[in-house]
Amino acid sequence: MTQPWTVGVEQEFFLVDPETRHPVPLAEEVAEHAGDELDVQRELTPFQIEVATPVCRTSEELYDQVLLGRTHLAKAAHAAGCRLMASAVPPLGTAGPPPNTDEPRYRRMQYSHRKLLGGQGVCGMHVHVGVPDRETAVRVSNALRMWLPTLLALSANSPIEQAGDTGYASWRSIVWSRWPVGGPPPHLDSAEHYDRLVTTLVDTGVLLDPGMVYWDIRPSAHVPTVEIRVSDIPLTSRDAVVIAEIVRAFARTAAEEGEPEPVDDVLLRGAYWRAARDGVDGLGIDPRTGGLVQARELAAELVGRGSAALRDAGVLAEVEARLEWLRGHGSGAARQRRALGAAADARELVDMVLTETIADDR
Repeated sequence: MTQPWTVGVEQEFFLVDPETRHPVPLAEEVAEHAGDELDVQRELTPFQIEVATPVCRTSEELYDQVLLGRTHLAKAAHAAGCRLMASAVPPLGTAGPPPNTDEPRYRRMQYSHRKLLGGQGVCGMHVHVGVPDRETAVRVSNALRMWLPTLLALSANSPIEQAGDTGYASWRSIVWSRWPVGGPPPHLDSAEHYDRLVTTLVDTGVLLDPGMVYWDIRPSAHVPTVEIRVSDIPLTSRDAVVIAEIVRAFARTAAEEGEPEPVDDVLLRGAYWRAARDGVDGLGIDPRTGGLVQARELAAELVGRGSAALRDAGVLAEVEARLEWLRGHGSGAARQRRALGAAADARELVDMVLTETIADDR
Protein backbone atom coordinates (compact mmCIF):
# COMPACT_ATOMS: atom_id res chain seq x y z
CA MET A 1 0.00 0.00 0.00
CA THR A 2 2.03 2.96 -1.25
CA GLN A 3 -0.53 5.34 -2.77
CA PRO A 4 -1.96 8.07 -0.53
CA TRP A 5 -5.50 7.68 0.75
CA THR A 6 -5.95 4.04 -0.13
CA VAL A 7 -7.44 1.92 2.65
CA GLY A 8 -7.26 -1.65 3.88
CA VAL A 9 -8.89 -3.43 6.80
CA GLU A 10 -7.87 -6.34 9.01
CA GLN A 11 -10.76 -8.11 10.75
CA GLU A 12 -10.39 -10.52 13.68
CA PHE A 13 -13.08 -13.07 14.54
CA PHE A 14 -13.86 -15.80 17.04
CA LEU A 15 -14.60 -19.37 16.06
CA VAL A 16 -17.47 -20.91 18.02
CA ASP A 17 -19.04 -24.32 18.39
CA PRO A 18 -22.43 -24.51 16.59
CA GLU A 19 -24.04 -26.29 19.58
CA THR A 20 -22.55 -24.73 22.72
CA ARG A 21 -21.76 -21.38 21.01
CA HIS A 22 -18.49 -21.35 23.02
CA PRO A 23 -15.15 -20.53 21.36
CA VAL A 24 -13.32 -23.54 19.90
CA PRO A 25 -9.58 -23.81 19.03
CA LEU A 26 -9.95 -24.58 15.34
CA ALA A 27 -7.99 -21.73 13.73
CA GLU A 28 -5.52 -24.09 12.07
CA GLU A 29 -8.30 -26.13 10.50
CA VAL A 30 -10.21 -23.05 9.37
CA ALA A 31 -7.07 -21.57 7.81
CA GLU A 32 -6.47 -24.80 5.90
CA HIS A 33 -10.03 -24.76 4.53
CA ALA A 34 -9.70 -21.03 3.68
CA GLY A 35 -6.68 -21.74 1.48
CA ASP A 36 -4.59 -19.04 -0.16
CA GLU A 37 -7.37 -17.13 -1.92
CA LEU A 38 -7.42 -14.39 0.73
CA ASP A 39 -4.91 -13.03 3.26
CA VAL A 40 -5.86 -15.21 6.25
CA GLN A 41 -3.72 -15.14 9.42
CA ARG A 42 -3.68 -16.88 12.81
CA GLU A 43 -4.08 -14.75 15.90
CA LEU A 44 -2.98 -14.75 19.56
CA THR A 45 -5.14 -17.76 20.40
CA PRO A 46 -6.29 -20.74 18.30
CA PHE A 47 -9.87 -19.61 18.95
CA GLN A 48 -9.35 -16.63 16.61
CA ILE A 49 -8.79 -16.05 12.91
CA GLU A 50 -7.99 -12.90 10.92
CA VAL A 51 -8.54 -11.83 7.33
CA ALA A 52 -7.18 -8.72 5.62
CA THR A 53 -8.58 -6.95 2.58
CA PRO A 54 -6.31 -6.00 -0.30
CA VAL A 55 -5.57 -2.33 -0.85
CA CYS A 56 -8.88 -0.61 -1.73
CA ARG A 57 -9.49 2.71 -3.45
CA THR A 58 -13.28 3.06 -3.44
CA SER A 59 -15.89 2.49 -0.78
CA GLU A 60 -17.68 -0.03 -2.99
CA GLU A 61 -14.49 -2.04 -3.37
CA LEU A 62 -13.87 -1.88 0.38
CA TYR A 63 -17.37 -3.10 1.21
CA ASP A 64 -17.08 -5.96 -1.27
CA GLN A 65 -13.75 -7.03 0.20
CA VAL A 66 -14.87 -6.71 3.84
CA LEU A 67 -17.95 -8.85 3.15
CA LEU A 68 -15.96 -11.31 1.04
CA GLY A 69 -13.50 -11.82 3.89
CA ARG A 70 -16.37 -12.57 6.26
CA THR A 71 -18.26 -14.92 3.96
CA HIS A 72 -15.11 -16.74 2.84
CA LEU A 73 -14.01 -17.36 6.44
CA ALA A 74 -17.57 -18.34 7.42
CA LYS A 75 -17.57 -21.04 4.73
CA ALA A 76 -14.16 -22.26 5.88
CA ALA A 77 -15.36 -22.31 9.49
CA HIS A 78 -18.44 -24.29 8.53
CA ALA A 79 -16.23 -26.83 6.74
CA ALA A 80 -14.10 -27.11 9.89
CA GLY A 81 -17.17 -27.70 12.07
CA CYS A 82 -17.48 -24.27 13.68
CA ARG A 83 -18.95 -20.81 13.04
CA LEU A 84 -17.49 -17.31 12.50
CA MET A 85 -18.47 -14.62 15.04
CA ALA A 86 -17.93 -10.85 14.93
CA SER A 87 -17.91 -10.02 18.62
CA ALA A 88 -14.89 -8.45 20.29
CA VAL A 89 -15.20 -10.77 23.31
CA PRO A 90 -17.04 -14.11 23.33
CA PRO A 91 -20.52 -13.70 24.89
CA LEU A 92 -20.43 -17.33 26.03
CA GLY A 93 -17.44 -19.34 27.20
CA THR A 94 -13.86 -18.13 27.10
CA ALA A 95 -11.02 -18.10 24.58
CA GLY A 96 -8.96 -20.60 26.59
CA PRO A 97 -7.60 -23.04 27.53
CA PRO A 98 -5.76 -24.59 25.58
CA PRO A 99 -2.71 -22.27 25.44
CA ASN A 100 -1.96 -19.56 22.97
CA THR A 101 -1.13 -20.10 19.32
CA ASP A 102 1.82 -22.50 19.06
CA GLU A 103 4.26 -20.27 17.21
CA PRO A 104 7.74 -19.19 18.39
CA ARG A 105 6.84 -15.50 18.67
CA TYR A 106 3.75 -16.21 20.77
CA ARG A 107 5.74 -18.57 22.99
CA ARG A 108 8.28 -15.80 23.53
CA MET A 109 5.47 -13.41 24.40
CA GLN A 110 4.15 -15.92 26.92
CA TYR A 111 7.58 -16.14 28.54
CA SER A 112 8.23 -12.39 28.60
CA HIS A 113 4.76 -11.07 29.47
CA ARG A 114 3.55 -14.07 31.46
CA LYS A 115 0.07 -13.99 32.94
CA LEU A 116 -0.67 -10.80 31.02
CA LEU A 117 -1.49 -12.99 28.02
CA GLY A 118 -4.27 -14.74 29.93
CA GLY A 119 -7.67 -13.48 28.79
CA GLN A 120 -6.17 -11.49 25.91
CA GLY A 121 -8.18 -13.40 23.33
CA VAL A 122 -10.12 -10.39 22.02
CA CYS A 123 -11.02 -9.32 18.49
CA GLY A 124 -10.52 -5.92 16.92
CA MET A 125 -10.42 -4.23 13.53
CA HIS A 126 -7.35 -2.44 12.17
CA VAL A 127 -7.63 0.21 9.45
CA HIS A 128 -4.59 0.99 7.27
CA VAL A 129 -4.55 4.26 5.34
CA GLY A 130 -1.98 5.08 2.67
CA VAL A 131 -0.23 8.41 3.32
CA PRO A 132 2.43 10.30 1.33
CA ASP A 133 5.23 9.64 3.86
CA ARG A 134 5.94 8.71 7.47
CA GLU A 135 6.01 12.33 8.64
CA THR A 136 2.43 12.64 7.39
CA ALA A 137 1.61 9.45 9.30
CA VAL A 138 2.89 11.11 12.48
CA ARG A 139 0.84 14.25 11.80
CA VAL A 140 -2.27 12.10 11.32
CA SER A 141 -1.48 10.24 14.55
CA ASN A 142 -1.20 13.47 16.51
CA ALA A 143 -4.44 14.85 15.05
CA LEU A 144 -6.44 11.65 15.53
CA ARG A 145 -5.39 11.05 19.15
CA MET A 146 -8.26 13.05 20.64
CA TRP A 147 -10.80 11.28 18.39
CA LEU A 148 -9.74 7.75 19.31
CA PRO A 149 -12.36 7.52 22.10
CA THR A 150 -15.05 8.52 19.60
CA LEU A 151 -13.95 5.81 17.15
CA LEU A 152 -13.96 3.32 20.02
CA ALA A 153 -17.49 4.37 20.98
CA LEU A 154 -18.71 3.98 17.40
CA SER A 155 -17.26 0.47 17.10
CA ALA A 156 -18.14 -0.82 20.60
CA ASN A 157 -19.27 -4.44 20.27
CA SER A 158 -18.24 -6.38 23.38
CA PRO A 159 -20.69 -5.84 26.25
CA ILE A 160 -21.39 -9.47 27.22
CA GLU A 161 -18.98 -11.95 28.77
CA GLN A 162 -19.94 -15.43 30.00
CA ALA A 163 -23.64 -14.59 29.46
CA GLY A 164 -23.44 -11.55 31.76
CA ASP A 165 -23.42 -7.84 31.06
CA THR A 166 -20.00 -6.39 31.88
CA GLY A 167 -21.47 -2.90 32.22
CA TYR A 168 -19.15 -1.78 29.42
CA ALA A 169 -19.95 -1.30 25.75
CA SER A 170 -16.37 -2.29 24.87
CA TRP A 171 -15.00 -4.76 27.38
CA ARG A 172 -12.31 -5.62 24.82
CA SER A 173 -10.69 -2.22 25.22
CA ILE A 174 -10.56 -2.63 29.01
CA VAL A 175 -8.91 -6.05 28.66
CA TRP A 176 -6.48 -4.78 26.02
CA SER A 177 -5.44 -1.75 28.11
CA ARG A 178 -3.27 -3.98 30.29
CA TRP A 179 -0.52 -4.08 27.67
CA PRO A 180 2.45 -1.79 28.50
CA VAL A 181 2.24 -0.14 25.06
CA GLY A 182 -1.49 0.02 24.39
CA GLY A 183 -4.16 2.69 24.16
CA PRO A 184 -3.44 6.16 22.76
CA PRO A 185 0.09 6.89 21.54
CA PRO A 186 2.03 9.86 22.87
CA HIS A 187 2.10 13.11 20.96
CA LEU A 188 5.04 12.58 18.61
CA ASP A 189 7.61 15.11 17.44
CA SER A 190 8.54 13.19 14.29
CA ALA A 191 8.87 9.75 12.75
CA GLU A 192 12.37 9.66 14.24
CA HIS A 193 10.88 10.30 17.69
CA TYR A 194 8.53 7.35 17.21
CA ASP A 195 11.38 5.10 16.07
CA ARG A 196 13.54 6.18 19.02
CA LEU A 197 10.78 5.34 21.50
CA VAL A 198 10.17 1.94 19.92
CA THR A 199 13.89 1.11 19.90
CA THR A 200 14.15 1.95 23.60
CA LEU A 201 11.11 -0.18 24.44
CA VAL A 202 12.57 -3.14 22.56
CA ASP A 203 16.03 -2.67 24.09
CA THR A 204 14.55 -2.65 27.60
CA GLY A 205 12.43 -5.77 27.04
CA VAL A 206 9.09 -3.98 27.29
CA LEU A 207 8.46 -5.15 23.73
CA LEU A 208 9.81 -8.21 21.94
CA ASP A 209 9.86 -6.38 18.62
CA PRO A 210 8.25 -3.36 16.90
CA GLY A 211 5.22 -5.52 16.02
CA MET A 212 4.27 -5.43 19.70
CA VAL A 213 3.59 -1.68 19.57
CA TYR A 214 -0.11 -1.91 20.41
CA TRP A 215 -0.80 1.81 20.48
CA ASP A 216 -4.12 2.55 18.84
CA ILE A 217 -2.35 4.47 16.07
CA ARG A 218 1.04 3.56 14.69
CA PRO A 219 2.96 4.59 11.56
CA SER A 220 4.38 1.71 9.58
CA ALA A 221 8.11 1.18 9.81
CA HIS A 222 8.34 -0.06 6.21
CA VAL A 223 5.70 1.58 3.99
CA PRO A 224 3.92 4.97 4.02
CA THR A 225 0.79 3.97 5.89
CA VAL A 226 -0.77 4.73 9.23
CA GLU A 227 -2.61 1.98 11.13
CA ILE A 228 -5.57 2.74 13.41
CA ARG A 229 -6.19 -0.13 15.87
CA VAL A 230 -8.73 1.32 18.31
CA SER A 231 -11.90 -0.44 17.10
CA ASP A 232 -13.72 -3.49 18.35
CA ILE A 233 -14.52 -5.84 15.50
CA PRO A 234 -17.77 -4.27 14.27
CA LEU A 235 -20.91 -6.39 14.23
CA THR A 236 -21.65 -5.89 10.51
CA SER A 237 -19.80 -5.19 7.29
CA ARG A 238 -21.51 -1.82 6.94
CA ASP A 239 -20.37 -0.76 10.42
CA ALA A 240 -16.81 -1.77 9.52
CA VAL A 241 -16.77 0.16 6.25
CA VAL A 242 -18.26 3.33 7.74
CA ILE A 243 -15.61 3.43 10.47
CA ALA A 244 -12.86 2.81 7.93
CA GLU A 245 -14.15 5.60 5.68
CA ILE A 246 -14.33 8.04 8.61
CA VAL A 247 -10.72 7.20 9.46
CA ARG A 248 -9.55 7.58 5.86
CA ALA A 249 -11.31 10.93 5.45
CA PHE A 250 -9.94 12.30 8.72
CA ALA A 251 -6.42 11.19 7.79
CA ARG A 252 -6.61 13.09 4.52
CA THR A 253 -8.03 16.16 6.25
CA ALA A 254 -5.39 16.09 9.00
CA ALA A 255 -2.60 15.85 6.44
CA GLU A 256 -3.73 19.14 4.92
CA GLU A 257 -3.92 21.00 8.23
CA GLY A 258 -1.27 22.36 10.57
CA GLU A 259 0.17 20.55 13.55
CA PRO A 260 -2.60 20.05 16.16
CA GLU A 261 -2.33 21.13 19.76
CA PRO A 262 -1.71 18.16 22.09
CA VAL A 263 -4.62 17.14 24.29
CA ASP A 264 -4.07 16.42 27.97
CA ASP A 265 -3.07 12.77 28.50
CA VAL A 266 -5.15 12.44 31.68
CA LEU A 267 -8.31 13.73 29.98
CA LEU A 268 -7.66 11.49 27.00
CA ARG A 269 -7.39 8.41 29.21
CA GLY A 270 -10.59 9.45 30.95
CA ALA A 271 -12.32 9.84 27.58
CA TYR A 272 -11.17 6.34 26.64
CA TRP A 273 -12.66 4.86 29.79
CA ARG A 274 -15.95 6.70 29.29
CA ALA A 275 -16.15 5.57 25.65
CA ALA A 276 -15.48 1.97 26.67
CA ARG A 277 -18.22 2.11 29.29
CA ASP A 278 -20.95 4.04 27.49
CA GLY A 279 -20.19 3.60 23.79
CA VAL A 280 -21.87 5.84 21.24
CA ASP A 281 -25.24 5.48 22.98
CA GLY A 282 -24.20 7.45 26.08
CA LEU A 283 -22.11 10.42 27.16
CA GLY A 284 -18.54 11.07 26.12
CA ILE A 285 -15.74 13.27 27.39
CA ASP A 286 -14.42 15.97 25.09
CA PRO A 287 -10.63 15.73 25.72
CA ARG A 288 -10.19 19.36 24.71
CA THR A 289 -12.36 20.70 27.52
CA GLY A 290 -13.06 17.85 29.90
CA GLY A 291 -16.78 18.46 29.43
CA LEU A 292 -19.41 15.73 29.13
CA VAL A 293 -21.33 15.72 25.86
CA GLN A 294 -23.45 13.24 23.96
CA ALA A 295 -21.13 10.72 22.32
CA ARG A 296 -23.17 11.06 19.11
CA GLU A 297 -22.35 14.78 19.03
CA LEU A 298 -18.65 13.97 19.09
CA ALA A 299 -19.19 11.41 16.32
CA ALA A 300 -21.05 14.01 14.25
CA GLU A 301 -18.23 16.51 14.79
CA LEU A 302 -15.65 13.92 13.73
CA VAL A 303 -17.59 13.27 10.52
CA GLY A 304 -17.94 17.00 9.99
CA ARG A 305 -14.16 17.44 10.24
CA GLY A 306 -13.72 14.98 7.37
CA SER A 307 -16.82 15.97 5.40
CA ALA A 308 -14.98 17.39 2.40
CA ALA A 309 -12.89 14.22 2.01
CA LEU A 310 -15.97 12.05 2.54
CA ARG A 311 -17.82 14.03 -0.12
CA ASP A 312 -14.90 13.64 -2.53
CA ALA A 313 -15.04 9.88 -1.92
CA GLY A 314 -18.79 9.87 -2.57
CA VAL A 315 -19.70 8.50 0.87
CA LEU A 316 -20.69 11.53 2.98
CA ALA A 317 -24.44 10.91 2.68
CA GLU A 318 -23.96 7.22 3.43
CA VAL A 319 -21.87 7.89 6.54
CA GLU A 320 -24.33 10.51 7.82
CA ALA A 321 -27.21 8.11 7.19
CA ARG A 322 -25.45 5.38 9.17
CA LEU A 323 -24.95 7.72 12.12
CA GLU A 324 -28.65 8.48 12.04
CA TRP A 325 -29.38 4.73 11.81
CA LEU A 326 -27.26 4.18 14.92
CA ARG A 327 -29.31 6.79 16.75
CA GLY A 328 -32.39 4.59 16.33
CA HIS A 329 -30.86 1.13 16.49
CA GLY A 330 -27.81 1.56 18.70
CA SER A 331 -24.26 0.31 18.43
CA GLY A 332 -23.27 -3.31 18.17
CA ALA A 333 -23.05 -3.33 21.96
CA ALA A 334 -26.61 -2.05 22.32
CA ARG A 335 -27.88 -4.62 19.83
CA GLN A 336 -26.10 -7.41 21.70
CA ARG A 337 -27.68 -6.28 24.97
CA ARG A 338 -31.14 -6.17 23.45
CA ALA A 339 -30.70 -9.65 22.01
CA LEU A 340 -29.62 -11.01 25.38
CA GLY A 341 -32.55 -9.36 27.15
CA ALA A 342 -35.03 -10.79 24.68
CA ALA A 343 -33.54 -14.30 24.66
CA ALA A 344 -34.88 -17.25 26.58
CA ASP A 345 -31.43 -18.82 26.14
CA ALA A 346 -28.17 -16.86 25.89
CA ARG A 347 -27.23 -18.93 22.86
CA GLU A 348 -29.84 -16.92 20.94
CA LEU A 349 -27.63 -13.84 21.42
CA VAL A 350 -24.73 -15.66 19.75
CA ASP A 351 -27.05 -16.74 16.93
CA MET A 352 -27.94 -13.10 16.29
CA VAL A 353 -24.24 -12.17 16.14
CA LEU A 354 -23.49 -15.08 13.79
CA THR A 355 -26.23 -13.92 11.42
CA GLU A 356 -25.13 -10.27 11.47
CA THR A 357 -21.47 -11.23 10.95
CA ILE A 358 -22.08 -12.33 7.35
CA ALA A 359 -25.15 -10.27 6.48
CA ASP A 360 -25.02 -8.13 3.35
CA ASP A 361 -26.38 -4.93 4.93
CA ARG A 362 -25.85 -2.52 2.04
